[in-house]
Amino acid sequence: MEGVPTQLERAQLLDLLRDGGVEVLGRLTDASNATFLCRVVAAETSEDPDAWPGDPPPISATCVYKPTRGERPLDDFPSGTLAKREVAAFVLSTATGWDIVPPTVLRDGPFGIGMVQAWIEADPDADVLQMAVRGDPRLRPMCIFDALANNADRKGGHLLPISSGTVYGVDHGICFAVEPKLRTVLWAWRGEPLEPRELRVVSRVRDALNGTLGQQLGELLAEREIEAIAGRARALLDSGRFPQPDPHRPAVPWPPF
Repeated sequence: MEGVPTQLERAQLLDLLRDGGVEVLGRLTDASNATFLCRVVAAETSEDPDAWPGDPPPISATCVYKPTRGERPLDDFPSGTLAKREVAAFVLSTATGWDIVPPTVLRDGPFGIGMVQAWIEADPDADVLQMAVRGDPRLRPMCIFDALANNADRKGGHLLPISSGTVYGVDHGICFAVEPKLRTVLWAWRGEPLEPRELRVVSRVRDALNGTLGQQLGELLAEREIEAIAGRARALLDSGRFPQPDPHRPAVPWPPF
């Protein structure tokens, strides 16, 4: 995903992530949980006995695979739920219309059920530290998304700007707790007013939780966690402002970048 995909390309990519064959290329050793760099290949092209030299290459994409069995147990999140939370973040991101989270699915893989997400090739020249500190306006939607998702781990390394100017967010395994846990490097707009268009997005998400969005999230999260999303949406609408750091708990993850 070097550019922003069209809706058709996005649908095709999701189908590929769901149904393609997953080939492990290597392990990302700096990740807290077992994380693999993989290649997903369309089922109908992965083993074509009639292929000839010079034929078009098989339909494929690079992806990240995080099997549930490789998740490190946490004290404050139920065991075996991080992959589902990653997919729930994609579902919520899609509902906002901001498409912050790359296409992500829950499926079986070489090491069992897990999260499979499209790989994002970040722009090596982008300075995410400066983007966060200076309040790059492209990060405003992500800041609101994190408030809705109650993201407990928005580090600078989880921001992936690409050459087209779009900024993706990844690593959402510790989101959607009921208790307040927002920890982020994106505090540049703390206490500032939300724009009308941003409030409309939050309102749309709140309303959608009573319909299709709530049903989709119901397959991934506990009912009380979905209710907490609605509560956070109402709080944003009532205040009309970006959240402030909680003085009684850490507001920034460690390490931040």
